[in-house]
Amino acid sequence: MFPKPKPALTPNTYAYESEPMVKATGFREYDARWLFEKEINLMGIQALGLGLGTLMHELGVKPEIVTGHDFRSYSASIKMALVNGLMAAGCTVHDIGLAVTPMAYFAQFELDVPCVAMVTASHNDNGWTGVKMGANRPLTFGPDEMTRLKEIVLGAKFIEKAGGAYAFVPDFPARYIADLTKRPKLKRKLKVVCACGNGTAGAFSPQVLEALGCEVIRLDCELDHSFPKYNPNPEDMEMLHAIRDAVLAHKADVGLGFDGDGDRCGVVDNTGEEIFADKVGVMLARDMSTLHPGATFVVDVKSTGLFMTDPVLIKNGVKADYWKTGHSYMKRRTHEVGALAGFEKSGHYFFNKPYGRGYDDGLISAMAICDMMDRNPDKSMADLKNALPKTWGSPTMSPHCADETKYGVVDQVVKHFQDAQTKGDKVAGQGIRDLVTVNGVRVTVEDGTWGLVRASSNKPELVVVVESPVSEARMREMFKAIDGVLRTHSEVGAYNQTI
Repeated sequence: MFPKPKPALTPNTYAYESEPMVKATGFREYDARWLFEKEINLMGIQALGLGLGTLMHELGVKPEIVTGHDFRSYSASIKMALVNGLMAAGCTVHDIGLAVTPMAYFAQFELDVPCVAMVTASHNDNGWTGVKMGANRPLTFGPDEMTRLKEIVLGAKFIEKAGGAYAFVPDFPARYIADLTKRPKLKRKLKVVCACGNGTAGAFSPQVLEALGCEVIRLDCELDHSFPKYNPNPEDMEMLHAIRDAVLAHKADVGLGFDGDGDRCGVVDNTGEEIFADKVGVMLARDMSTLHPGATFVVDVKSTGLFMTDPVLIKNGVKADYWKTGHSYMKRRTHEVGALAGFEKSGHYFFNKPYGRGYDDGLISAMAICDMMDRNPDKSMADLKNALPKTWGSPTMSPHCADETKYGVVDQVVKHFQDAQTKGDKVAGQGIRDLVTVNGVRVTVEDGTWGLVRASSNKPELVVVVESPVSEARMREMFKAIDGVLRTHSEVGAYNQTI
């Protein structure tokens, strides 16, 4: 019988090499992340695999699973420890080798396998590892599955079964690339900077863009798990500035930056200016709804209000469905409501037919951006961006609030604004037009100015965002109103940044 994991063990000791270590905090709302060797060891990874296999049996799915790993020095060994645990639970493992996360999702369809466990730490610093999991394609685990997995692993409630098997799938990247590129080439000759931050996407992204007919300027596409320049994160200013410099130096039409496991794509226009992912989503929604009038788009609550107010989207009959932040929540909602696409402000995009299979893939996002430019041959990326109505928005601000109290504080803030709406009280000088309470509270007043308060999914923080379609002054007034409510709660501390 496999032993019960310990929360902490000392490296370079007998106990560390002979007992599993799994720190409870590694189980997040929709995936798992640990500092390898400090918070989890290889036997702990085996326990995770055994627990995941046990959960698959509980869920009643066929005990077959796709696995792959990202390009970090330790990811292959972590994957094989995970495989050992899965096989001990009687699962058949289909190993696609070195991969980006969307390749593992694609393999579920291509190989007709229901489950997935992708070993990746995404854009996290070196030292981190993690697993993205699912048992119902194209969906990945949410809080219910992750809570149950945590109970099984930490409580050693494993069910060991005979009959486990392992099969390596050779040359799988070629099948993934062929699937993406079996389409007509672009008519417009685009010069594209493809930036990968030396992460796993560098092995695949340039080839796909070249197959589309793009002239590709490769930026940090050589795989190097030391990440010598910066972490592969298209929200990181260091990466964005490197893309900007390359776009300007090569007079490129657009810069596309891929994160460490290839499921997100960041955009820099031809003038070298970053376009935030929610605004890119509005641009894509404009383009896609012209072809598909009346389409529904799911949008996370941190995203711009333009999805509700943009005149082009209104003319095209678009329905915007604001939903919980988090790639698993967004993916599930996009699937459930049959939306054409889902857009998350972090850059996770989910395209349903005819564009994709419902999972997040940075290359499918990149292809959608190139297709949009192809359909607008007389306009630059900056022109398409500048055609959007102007808004004034804040960065994502994160005042400190302990994990033990943050959800209670948010509940009280939600009640405050619900009571204000019932009484007809004004917020930032205006009446409340609507409240969205699926994830904290997003309060929108009569002129379209809005503010959001929610609890961070993985840090002892709240998340605060404000935006106004009217003026910077109105944005600041909304921030003052939101902050005024937060200041009535002593548990809320200092912001990481403010406006």
